[in-house]
Parts: sequence; C-alpha cells; structure tokens
Amino acid sequence: SFPTRRSSDLSVVSFDFATSVLPGWHTTIFPPYFVAGAVFSGFGLVMTLMVSEPVTAAGAPRTLRDAVVEPFREFFGRHGVRSALVVLAFIFLYKLGDSLCTALATPFYLDMGFSKTEIGLIAKNAGLWPSVIGGLLGGLWMVKLGINRALWVFGVVQWVAIYGFAWLAWLGPAESDSARLGVLAVVIGLEALGVGLGTTAFVAYMARTTHPAYTATQLALFTSLMAMPRTFINASAGWLVEAMGWYNFFLLCGVLAVPGMLLLFRVAPWHERPEGSA
Repeated sequence: SFPTRRSSDLSVVSFDFATSVLPGWHTTIFPPYFVAGAVFSGFGLVMTLMVSEPVTAAGAPRTLRDAVVEPFREFFGRHGVRSALVVLAFIFLYKLGDSLCTALATPFYLDMGFSKTEIGLIAKNAGLWPSVIGGLLGGLWMVKLGINRALWVFGVVQWVAIYGFAWLAWLGPAESDSARLGVLAVVIGLEALGVGLGTTAFVAYMARTTHPAYTATQLALFTSLMAMPRTFINASAGWLVEAMGWYNFFLLCGVLAVPGMLLLFRVAPWHERPEGSA
C-alpha cells in the first residue's frame, strides 16, 4: 500500500542519513553528532516496524539451495545469461568513477593547501545539505521521471561533479583564502548532490531488478557488486595519483564513469518506462 511504501522510503532515508551524512559532523561537533545519529536511526527503526512484509508467491527457503542457488538461477533465467551479465556489469560500473574520485578526498584537500580545520568546517559541512537535498528531492524527482530517466539525469550530475575535483586540481595548491574556500565548498557541494541523487536512483533500480521471492539474496549480490570498486579498486588510488598527478587522476575518474552511463542504453533506455518505475 502507499503508506507502507512511504514508510519504507522514510526508513531508508533515515538510516542513510544517520550512517552516510552525519559522520561528516564529528570533526567539529561531537555531542550533537551522536544525538543526531541516534535520533535519525530511531526514525528508521520506527518506520521499519511500521512496514509490513511483502506478499510473495514463495515461502521461506527450506534448504540452502533454495536460499542461495535458486535466486541466482532465477535471475539468470529471467534475464538470460547475456542480459544478466550486462545488468551486473552496469551495477559494478555505474558508480565506479565517483567512488574512485572520492577515495582520497582528504589527502587531496591537504595537498591543495587547505588545513584540517578548513576541511572540517568547509568541506564536511558544505556536503551536508546538498547530500540531504539530493537524497530527499531525488526521490521525489524520480517519482516524476521514472527510474530509467532518473538514472540518466542523476548520473550526468554525478559525472559532472567529478570534473569539479579536476577543476580544483587544475587550480593547483595555494594558500587558502575566501575565494578558494568558496571553490572548495562548490566542489564538495556538487559532489555531495551528485552522490545523493545518483544513489537514490541506483538503489531504486537494484530493488526493481530483484524478484520478490528472492529479494534478500539478489539485493545482497547487487550491493556487493556496487561496493567492489570502493573495496578493491580504490586501493589503487594512491598509486594512480603518485603516477599521474591529481589532475590526470580526476580526468581518469571521469573517463571511468562513462562505461556505466553507456550501459544505460541497454539496461535503462530513456524512452522506456517499465511498470513500477514511476
């Protein structure tokens, strides 16, 4: 029902806000940070209790095969092996450039001449409200656009945000002043907005791609793929920066974001609005 879906959306937003956005506050305001984290996590808990379990055709899995093997067989059987691999490639690549771009954000700010205090006061806080706005308004905008078109629009914002870092790297290190702090705030704010928007559409796409009877296992597969660049590929970020320099590194991040956008032609074409996407 609509109230149930709305409670579910609020639950996700509350938990995401508490675990993703609020940690940026701890650099300057410890007690309010912990209080705010508890409050927003509490909202998520309450909304979770309000959500009813979905009605599915299949009951609880009775064997290990039902819990692990069948979800994979259903996914590949529903899409076909080739199309299923394209979907998995898209999930892996869609946020690759963005994830790699922010892997060494703090060392980058320090190399550009900003102090740790300025990073705490400007960079962290400048990303707070754009991230919140991106997550909340992104969900409302996605309802109007549909998931497919939201992936395109929000993906472009996410992609353009990468070149904000390239712009700052092109300006080079210098003594910070009000103008440079403003540039830093714009760069971080745009990146946070892109992350908020892109993640909203991306999570909705992954949820739509799962089968109701195997949501847990299939969503675990998708989220693991989404996290792989952050877990493994980002480990090479330091080596890439050392070899290429910051400016070329961010240009590379922008290039790495392109394959995921190109796969949208296959997995989420602009002109197609699948049932349930809006």
